This record gives sequence, structure tokens and C-alpha cells, in this order.
Amino acid sequence: MKKKFVVIGILLAFLISTVAVTTAKHKPDFKPSHATDIELVKKVTLKGPKAKGGKRAKQASTGVLGELCKGEKYAIIIGISDYPGDENDLRYADDDAVDVYNTLVNVYRFSSDNIYLLIDRDATIDNITAAIEDVKGKAQTGDEVVFFFSGHGARGIADDGDREKIDEAIVVHDGSNLVYLWDGDLKQLFSGFSTSRIFSAFDSCLAGGMTDLKATGRVIAMASTENGYSYEIPTLENGEFTYYFFEQGMHGLADNHPQDGNVTVEEAFDYTKASCDLDRPTISDSFENDLLL
Repeated sequence: MKKKFVVIGILLAFLISTVAVTTAKHKPDFKPSHATDIELVKKVTLKGPKAKGGKRAKQASTGVLGELCKGEKYAIIIGISDYPGDENDLRYADDDAVDVYNTLVNVYRFSSDNIYLLIDRDATIDNITAAIEDVKGKAQTGDEVVFFFSGHGARGIADDGDREKIDEAIVVHDGSNLVYLWDGDLKQLFSGFSTSRIFSAFDSCLAGGMTDLKATGRVIAMASTENGYSYEIPTLENGEFTYYFFEQGMHGLADNHPQDGNVTVEEAFDYTKASCDLDRPTISDSFENDLLL
């Protein structure tokens, strides 16, 4: 029932993503870092290993609203259900991306012209890096940037510029093969932004390893711990994390600290953390007080 209203939105969003990526000034000269001992850690559909969560984080919301966005809002939204081949396909990562798109447009009033929606075959490493570079070139001080990914995670030993013995990655593709975008690579891609107001969310296994993106003014919400699984659930038609964070929490159910008609990122995270049965969400929050998109 809840998916019917997004059919037109999906078609529009695909058009938006195609235009946005093809009008990028140039394809960035970027290659993911070389890595060895790579282990693909697949997102689990309903049944699978127990989530390997540790202690749940303390409440993230302070109840104090931080500085509001005074400029433009941009978003890069990625959801991959249809990976190259058949053995790695998911069911709801594409739905996750569409739901995040609709949440940003309908609840937080993002302009569709500023959203790069990359789903399945469009979510190539070239399109993703081009979208990041395009937004980096546009976003000014005081603007806001959202980056969302739903799909598989991986770990390995990557030469990605950090000092970690084991690195984590989000799994994308080049049209034919899986491509691993490592945490250090993402840190590099997100360096040099004029704005410090950046929110990232990852609905993937091992997502807790994405704290390499940490910097002043940024918030990173992750579906799992650094060693944990993330789950997608058929009855929700979403990843568990995405459903509670965006589909429910940001649509009003997380508004309680204080109850003021607005849902901050931290309120959505607290609601998600309390609601998830399988995922073990984690957060890295370097924004002063609470972030309202």
C-alpha cells in the first residue's frame, strides 16, 4: 500500500538522476584503493545470522535545536538491489533509496533539482564519484549535503590512506563487476567541501566502520556496528534501519525531544535505535546540538 504513491516519484527521480549525473562538468579521475583479503558481507533478508551489536548508544538527541540551514540543500542517494550477476541481489535497497528521496523532498523540502538518485545500474562508481564532485563544486558555506547508501558492505586490507588494519567499504559496481568504495576513499571524496554541514547514512553491513567521514559539523548514522550485519525485512519492504529512520521516524513518529513538529537527525536516530529488532544502529555526531535537515 505505501509504495503506490511513489510510482510517479520513481520515474521522475530516475530522470532527475540521469540529468544530474550527465550534466556534471567532468568525470573525476578517481580510482578506488587497491585492497587484498576482501570479504563481501551481504545484507541479510529477514533470516540470517544474529546481529552482532554491542551496547546500544546513549540517547543522541540533546533536545536543543542547532543552527538551521541557511543555504541550498543537496543530496546523493544510492540504493543497489540489482548488482551485476544474480548471486548478490537484494530486494529492498532500491526501495530504501526511493523512500529517502521522498522524505527529503516531501518532509524537508529539498529541491528535486538538487538530488542525485542513483539506483541499481545507475549506481556505478563513476556516477557516484561524479555526483560527489558535482555537489562539492556547488555547495557553499552554510549549504547542506546528505549522502545515503543502501546495499552490501565489505571489509579488507585497503591502501586507502588511513591507519586501520581492517577497512570497511560500501559495495557498488562498474556496470559489470563489484567495486569496493573504502572508508578512506569516501573520506578523500568528502574532503574539500566548503560546507561542514554534512549528514551521511549507511544501511549496510559493517556500516559502523564509516566513521572515517567524521569531521566538525558532520553527523553519520549507521545501521550496524563495525562488525555487524544489517537486515532488510519483507513485511516492511525496506531495510530495517531505513524504514524506522526515514519512513517512520522522519515522517513524524520520532518527534518527541521536544515535540515541536520537527524531527531532527538525532531524534530519528533515537527512534530507530529503540525500534530495531535486528540492526544495531550507531552514530557519530559532531554537529553542535541537534541537526534539522
